[in-house]
Amino acid sequence: MDKIVKLVADKAGISESQAQTAVTTVANVLKERMPEGMASQVDNYLKDEGGEGGVGGAASKIGGMF
Repeated sequence: MDKIVKLVADKAGISESQAQTAVTTVANVLKERMPEGMASQVDNYLKDEGGEGGVGGAASKIGGMF
C-alpha cells in the first residue's frame, strides 16, 4: 500500500499521513459497496501493489472507466 499512498501524496500535494487516511477511506468505501466476493480483492490489490495483480495492474484494468 506504500506505493499508492506515496502516489496519492505526490499527486494531491498532501502529506503521506493524509494520503494514508485517504487511501484507507476509499478502500473501505469500495469494500462496503462491492459484492462480498469481490471486496477482498481490494485488500489483495493494495497488499500486492508491485505485482501484476497489484495497484498497477488494477489501474491499467480500470483506466478507461473514469
